[in-house]
Amino acid sequence: MANITAEMVRDLREKTGAGMMDCKKALSEAQGDMEKAVENLRKQGMASAAKKAGRIASEGLVDIAVQDGRAALVEVNCETDFVAKNPDFQDFVKSVARHVLQKKPADLAALLADAGAVGKSFDTLTKELVAKIGENISIRRFAIVQAGQGESLGHYLHMGNKIGAIAKLKGDAAKLNGEVLKEIAMHVAAVSPRYVRREQIPDEVRAKEKEIYAAQMKDSGKPPEMMEKILEGKLSKFAGEICLAEQLFIKDPTGKKSVEKHLKEIDPSSAVLEFVRFQVGEGMAKKEEDFAAEVAKQLGK
Repeated sequence: MANITAEMVRDLREKTGAGMMDCKKALSEAQGDMEKAVENLRKQGMASAAKKAGRIASEGLVDIAVQDGRAALVEVNCETDFVAKNPDFQDFVKSVARHVLQKKPADLAALLADAGAVGKSFDTLTKELVAKIGENISIRRFAIVQAGQGESLGHYLHMGNKIGAIAKLKGDAAKLNGEVLKEIAMHVAAVSPRYVRREQIPDEVRAKEKEIYAAQMKDSGKPPEMMEKILEGKLSKFAGEICLAEQLFIKDPTGKKSVEKHLKEIDPSSAVLEFVRFQVGEGMAKKEEDFAAEVAKQLGK
């Protein structure tokens, strides 16, 4: 039997992130062959990664990569905020953002099939990270925004990379400087608009809101013609609240100036063209579990 030294166990642990006893066992089974031990642990890791894939991963990080008038926003999920603070996880998220920016994959399936910097697919890299860290990890989504002639991009990350936003504006680049662009992206991150302008609100969304307002007022006793005017007023207010151009700009000290008015005062030719906003875990089910019980469960392993 090969002599398994503490240094060999340490080296294997550094290579794989696996537990010390697992590394010692893998080296013994591989007769001291480091590459074979790594392969065996990877095989075991892939099996454990598959078991973890069903667990809810609603924590994580977003990140933004920017270069040459193009910006990429990505969201990568994990199970706990502890892992979101793990340097390996953070580096992985950054690598995903850089890859999306440079390679512009068509969709998530294409991204997962793409090879990363070390020549392995992102699907494989994700599974290896699951095996190393011990939590379900998944690349959830990405968006790419490209600026054209006379257009500029602003971007902003908030709450330790829990919210990310990109805004595309047209106008004089000398007037719409980096600070102006960042502030618009910051507004998007903070206020979470749904559309740029009210013309973009789908008819079915308007109809649903009108139905709700009508139900709220059904016992008001007001005549039909007055009801219709009130409903139109409520719908107009609703549109102003969810459309970026009409929202009250968060950095206006008066609290009365819209985003569009703020931009027009800086550059009359300016306009918001597009935005994208990701918030970690939005729309996903959150795992409800007693924290003390979770700690006890981990310690009991």
